[in-house]
Amino acid sequence: MAYRTTHARLERDQALREHILGCALEMVAEGGFSALSMSRLAHTAGIATGSLYRYFPGKGALAAEVFTRATRIEVNALKEQFFGQGTAAERLRAGIAHFAARAWHSRQLAHALIAEPLEPDVDTERLRYRAAYAELFHKLIKQGNDDGSFQVGNISITAACLVGAIAESLIGPLSPQARALRASGLPSESLESYTRALTRFCLRALGAKEPSP
Repeated sequence: MAYRTTHARLERDQALREHILGCALEMVAEGGFSALSMSRLAHTAGIATGSLYRYFPGKGALAAEVFTRATRIEVNALKEQFFGQGTAAERLRAGIAHFAARAWHSRQLAHALIAEPLEPDVDTERLRYRAAYAELFHKLIKQGNDDGSFQVGNISITAACLVGAIAESLIGPLSPQARALRASGLPSESLESYTRALTRFCLRALGAKEPSP
């Protein structure tokens, strides 16, 4: 008689897969993607290394899924801020502040998602999610044009430019060197000053009024 996978077995497999991904995400949050290895992950998850390959064909596929899971959380968090209450300019300010705060309080993970050199599988996902961020900005800018908050001609190019500028602006403050400065107690960029400068830049790029002090 042919073997049939039971519903209970499928649920156990899915639970174990979620456990593995959770452990992998914690490893990346603590040490970046360079800290992620199949053998270390197997030990952390409490399973045999060979068992990992039942769920992920290799480190590239695993890293891509970890990247996707972590970035989807950030995209959804930004979406919630961008499309809540208020004018488009107010929602832009809220979105930038929220996004920057999340990056600031999880610097290692944010740097890994934005700038760490990665396998081709992950780079593919990074490009896909850059497009997802640009789509959110595109929609918000269009709403801002409609409600008078912004004055933007080419929305698509402007949205892509803002996504690139925000990502690039975070690389320095989130870098290992900047984290070492903060850990040593030496002066470094604060979240408040960074958010203020970035918000001003974005609003100016969109032809909006600057935020009140």
